[in-house]
Formats: sequence, C-alpha cells, structure tokens
Amino acid sequence: MASEPKMSRAAKRAAKKAETDPTKMSRRRQIVETYRMSKQGDPKIGLWMAAMFVVGALVGGAIFYLIPAGSGTFNLVISIIGAILFGLLAMMITFSRRAQRAAFARLEGQPGAGARALSMLRRGWKVDEVVGFTKQQDMVHRVVGPPGIVLVGEGNPNRLKALMMSERRKHERVAADTPIHEVIVGNEEGQVRLPKLTRHVQKLGRQVKPAEITDVLNRLKALDAQRPKVPLPRGPVPTSMKGMRGNMRGR
Repeated sequence: MASEPKMSRAAKRAAKKAETDPTKMSRRRQIVETYRMSKQGDPKIGLWMAAMFVVGALVGGAIFYLIPAGSGTFNLVISIIGAILFGLLAMMITFSRRAQRAAFARLEGQPGAGARALSMLRRGWKVDEVVGFTKQQDMVHRVVGPPGIVLVGEGNPNRLKALMMSERRKHERVAADTPIHEVIVGNEEGQVRLPKLTRHVQKLGRQVKPAEITDVLNRLKALDAQRPKVPLPRGPVPTSMKGMRGNMRGR
C-alpha cells in the first residue's frame, strides 16, 4: 500500500495559518475561540453569561405570559419561547461586552494596541497602521472618515509630540482643507483610554462628506508612496478581536 505524500513546509504553514485565521473559521469555531481566549482574562465570563441568561429568561417569560395572546397550553408555549429568546439575547450581549473588555485588557500596553482597537471601526472608515514611527516603538496611526483625518499616537508622550507634529505637517501639505484631529492613547490626563478609543474617534463628528473622503484618500496615496513599510507586531489577541468582531456582526 502506497504511503501518503508528506506535506511541504509551505503547505504546513498554510494549514496552521488557516487554523488560527478567523476569516477561515466557521462561525461556531470563531465563537469557541473567542470564548476560550476571553476566559483566560475573565474567568467569570461563563458565570455572568449563565446569570444573564436566567435574568433575561425570567423577564422574557413574564412579558410574554402577561400579554394576552391566549390561554392554557398556547400561552405557556409562547412564554417559554419568549423566555428562551430573551435569555439568549441577554447572554450574547453579556458575552460581547465582557469578551471585548477582556480583549482590550490583553492588548493594553502592547505595541500596536491602538491599531488593533481601531480595526473595530466599521464601514466608512479607512485605518492605516503605523504611518509614522520612532526606533523606540512610538507610532502614529491614521484614520480617515467622517471627521476628516484622525492621527492616533501611542507611545511615550514626550517623543510623540514631535512625531505627531511632523505627521500633521505632512498631511496638511496634501490635504490642507481637510480637518485634522490628534488623539493620544493612554491613561494620563488629556489622553484617551484604549477601550474608549473607537468611540472617541466616532464622536469627533461629521465634517467631511463621503465624496470628499474619496478625494482625501487619493491625495494621501502620494504621501504614503514615500513611506517605508513597517510590519506591525501581531499576536493572538488581535486575532481574537478580529474574530470577535466577525461573530458580533454575524459573519
């Protein structure tokens, strides 16, 4: 009997990447992996999910029972269905929030954490990682969206001042009419904490129309063409966040 051919190294690497790439996982596998990694940082996540399922089920069952939809067995069946639906909804909301909190906790303090958080932005936003950097791993990311251009810095605040100023001048040369905002990620006064970064950027308002965003992106291509490509450190936590985002969005 002929032996099976051995896999090449490239094939093995591709197979291993497929096992850890959320985009190649089934929805069930994504949820399991997200739960497993969230439990490492939040051991009580399972208890919270179970508790919220019970609370949601009680509320849902009571609501459907009090609605005069019928009597006897029919009313009981409707109440049970309502209890299950409300319980599952409460459980998934709890899972989403606590998993996101655990992911941010693991990200905090790591190089590139700001970029990983910004990846949670949905359609209508363009995130470019590490458009500016220093040898000490201070970095500036760029977000283009309804507020205009948002420069997000993470690292040492003293070194970031010069880096942010340099990036602002570069962007003003090619997009002088576009509003430019500056945000520093951190826990000190005047900075934005990592878990609140995405929400903070979204709250900067709508100052640029969609057609203008396309024009701004075209202008920035010339600026980006002159930059060296810097690989951003990757790790298991960003992967889990990406998988979690896909789960919560039903992909």
